[in-house]
Amino acid sequence: MDFTQAQKRSQELRSIIKENNEAYYVFDAPKITDFEYDELYRELKRIEEEFPLLITPDSPTQKVGDKTIEGFNEIKHKYRLYSLDNSNNYDDLRKWYERVQKENSDNQNIEMVVELKIDGLSCALSYENGILKLGATRGNGIIGENITENIQVIDSIPKKLSKPINLEVRGEVYMPVSSFEKLNEENIENGIKEFANPRNAAAGSLRQLDAAITAKRDLHFFAYTAISEDRELFKTHKQALDLLSELGFEVNPNHKLVKNIDEAIQECAYWENERFNLDYATDGMVIKINDISFQNELGYTSRAPKWATAFKFPPEEVWTKLVGIELGVGKTGAVTPVALLEPVQLAGTTVKRASLHNFDEIQRLSLNIGNEVLIKKAAEIIPKVIRKRENEDFGVYETPKYCPSCGAELIKPEGEVVLYCPNNLNCPAQLKGKIEYWASKEAMDIDGIGESIVEKLWDKNLIRDFADLYALTINDFMQLDLVKEKSADNLYKAIQQSKNPTMTKFLTALSIKHIGKETADIIANEFPSLENIKNAEFERLVQIPGIGEKAAKSLLGYFKDESNRTILAKLEQYGVNPKGSAVEKVSDIFEGKTFVITGTLSQPRNVFEEKIKQLGGKTSSSVSKKTSYVIAGENPGSKFDKASALGVIILNERDFILLSEGKNNE
Repeated sequence: MDFTQAQKRSQELRSIIKENNEAYYVFDAPKITDFEYDELYRELKRIEEEFPLLITPDSPTQKVGDKTIEGFNEIKHKYRLYSLDNSNNYDDLRKWYERVQKENSDNQNIEMVVELKIDGLSCALSYENGILKLGATRGNGIIGENITENIQVIDSIPKKLSKPINLEVRGEVYMPVSSFEKLNEENIENGIKEFANPRNAAAGSLRQLDAAITAKRDLHFFAYTAISEDRELFKTHKQALDLLSELGFEVNPNHKLVKNIDEAIQECAYWENERFNLDYATDGMVIKINDISFQNELGYTSRAPKWATAFKFPPEEVWTKLVGIELGVGKTGAVTPVALLEPVQLAGTTVKRASLHNFDEIQRLSLNIGNEVLIKKAAEIIPKVIRKRENEDFGVYETPKYCPSCGAELIKPEGEVVLYCPNNLNCPAQLKGKIEYWASKEAMDIDGIGESIVEKLWDKNLIRDFADLYALTINDFMQLDLVKEKSADNLYKAIQQSKNPTMTKFLTALSIKHIGKETADIIANEFPSLENIKNAEFERLVQIPGIGEKAAKSLLGYFKDESNRTILAKLEQYGVNPKGSAVEKVSDIFEGKTFVITGTLSQPRNVFEEKIKQLGGKTSSSVSKKTSYVIAGENPGSKFDKASALGVIILNERDFILLSEGKNNE
């Protein structure tokens, strides 16, 4: 490549990388894979090393990240957040170690700490005298976003340290894979766009302008380093991690002190496969020099520390053939496409199916049966189709017009990306889905009633809705293939034992659109009986914190629908009697009072919540003018501050006990 070609290519690469930096750092919506990004970055770096005159001040090789998103105040970091150089092979790791060894006057083996590289959102937390004062995103490494209010709702971030010290803590906010999958399932059910991966879900949740939304998401924080001007606090990276654990932070337990590069490589090789058993996403390892004084000697390049590097795992991607597209219909009528593939090995398992998300995604990727497609493990768990081979033209799969289960014409509600079958009365797929969900652990928790049993009962014409389960006899179950008398007896008993659920479980089990478990719990706490819920008014519902207009309309619409009323009548006839609350009320001392609990108390929160409900009160997850009391334990966070600002009465644990005994009433 001559200078002119190099100049042209470097300009192209800078433009492409800058665009993808913005997509990744600013909008949390990466357009290409990490592997593809790293290849572009390495190519630019090679050109700049060969032609140093082409290096520009704004080159991605000289910078970290990109600008901040609008909506949060910018904040200048006290200590710059650098990026990491990385490699994807062990030879490059050895070359990095050799460079480090040359700077070591003893020329001995150098201790390092090897850690998992968590795929989340990097944050810096500032503590003064042990009190959390500031939380900020990485941003471009120099300027980040002030997200202090949102950071304070994450339970694994201490609001007060066990020692009154000044410290900056760096770490990664992440969402567990299991929570990510659940959130996406809820989004699909509610017609909301899915998150691409747990990192996007964590970033999108943390950067909500409303901290109450952040609080509802299952976010966690792994601390991975600390910075202090007190040199006596810790002298090695391992000591810093131990101190962070002692101060109350979650530190990833899967870190290891190693004596040389061979041990570091051995650790990387172990986690290359073992990572798939973790409940959080990780895309590599980070290797850091342990001795902090030696770190300081080595220093930094313009964008990365010389004393640390990242090893990126090989991409879990493979090409295979799209042999079919299966259409699934969920319990709410949502129609989702699934790719049927020629079986292929991926991340240690045989993959035959992969997610296509929705029909807009099929159109975007221009996919059709016959295409060679690239699939990868999304969040290391769920296979999904990334793209097709270039220059392949099999046309584009036609978006269906009719339900594959019942033939009804499909609809696409305004503002949603999902197609729906509107025939909720006679669509077999929807009806079977509702029965399966009714029996699931999240709902009525009827042991043994799963997809297979529901399918067999349906085929025998023994059930057509979930109320029909309660009319079944032991003999009915014995008509099913492979079901013997003992199994039939167990299934019958499990159904009978579910007749007195809590109101939360009952409402959740009804599969009402926009009414998930959390919303069902809010409703159950507001209304003493099913009859009260049936007769609730729209204006009353939308005044309840956590109940939006969509949920209110959906709830009222469900109980007005004649077919639903018929099923509810059948349930009543069969003796299914939901309790107004899981807690038996013993007093009205807290009648009309709403409590919010924050901080760490001597017992789990549910103990206090149960006590409040027993005494006629209600609990809420957010503070408002309507809040009567806030019970504050240690490290209470932003709810405490909001209560103070609104003039809400704040109780400590002893105050609450006295109040519950009628000895400290307002």
